[in-house]
Order: sequence, then structure tokens, then C-alpha cells
Amino acid sequence: MIVLGNDLEVIVERKRIKNIYFRINEDKQIYVTCPKYVSNIEIDHLLKKNIKSLERMYKKVAKHDSEKEHILFLGKELDFVQYKKIMFDENTAFGPSVDEVNAYLEKHSLKFFQERMDIYLPSYGNIPKFRLRIRKMKSRWGVCNKSSMTVTLNTLLIHKKPYLIDYVICHELAHFYHMDHSPDFWKCVEEHFPRYKEARKELRD
Repeated sequence: MIVLGNDLEVIVERKRIKNIYFRINEDKQIYVTCPKYVSNIEIDHLLKKNIKSLERMYKKVAKHDSEKEHILFLGKELDFVQYKKIMFDENTAFGPSVDEVNAYLEKHSLKFFQERMDIYLPSYGNIPKFRLRIRKMKSRWGVCNKSSMTVTLNTLLIHKKPYLIDYVICHELAHFYHMDHSPDFWKCVEEHFPRYKEARKELRD
């Protein structure tokens, strides 16, 4: 089946289930799981009907593959050279593997995040003392928890451009004043980070 100009193989597995499910795996194959009575014609019709969903799935798989092949540090793509130790120069990352280098960057991201936080924090008044933490998260770039007085930033931000990190910091700091996403909240974000709309869009893409 053609998805975004690419001819993808369709693999069908029939089981004793009631619904039809489909996904695109890492090998860029369309994998269909369906009840035993569903015909190939019905499957073909369903796939064509859901072409938009298949295109979104394909884009996610392709993006994931491209991210695994290189190293991004603060939005800059670094060349990778295999080496026993992890080291960096201006344009190159050395290490045992791409995954290990990326894990190293994420593990040591707190220092950089704190430096960026210290730039913006003085412009926010009356914020009580809190702790900055890091954690790898699947669906959020940052979390402000007033009950525990912590701000948690996603370690994956270390791969993003500095201005995107700054936006997330300003976003979370604004939650000390407004815990919702009301117009007053966004006004507060804009006062400290005027490019917030541009940053939001880039983080979503």
C-alpha cells in the first residue's frame, strides 16, 4: 500500500478478537490484526479509509528512525564517532553508541537547565523556594508541583534549541501564579517570554 509515496508491505494476522487494529512497525510495514472472518477486501477498504491515520503513524516512525541516527545537543546536530569514552568537541560526539551519548546528555541536563532557570527567575517576584528536578517524560515537557514545591523538566529538552527550553521554564514558573491555562496565565508567560506561541508550535510539531 502507498503511504506518503512509499510502498509499504501489509501483514495481516487473524485472531479470535472482535475489533480490527493496525499500526506501522519499525520496519515500516503495515501490521493488521483482525477477526478471523474479515476478508482482504474489507482490510484494504479499511486501510484506504484511514489513510490519514496511516500517514501520521508513518511520520512518527520515520521521525523516530532519524532521531536514532544522529545526536542533537541544544538543537545542533553533532557528528557521531564511535569511541570507548564519551567526549565532545564543537561539532562531534564520541562514545560507544548514539543511544549511550544521548542518555549521557539527558542524565547531565540538570546543570544546563538550572543555568537557564537562573536567568529568568529574578524577573518573577514572590515565588517561594522550590527544587528543580529532571525526569524523562513521554507526554509533558515540564511540570510545576506547588504541593511539593518542585519544577520538573523533561530530560529530552536537552536535545531542543535553547529558546525552547527557556519557554518551558517560563511556562512552569508562570504556574506558581496561575495553576490553570487561563488568559491570565498566558499573559504572564508572554510578559517573560514573548515568543511563546512560536515555541509552543515548534514543540508540538
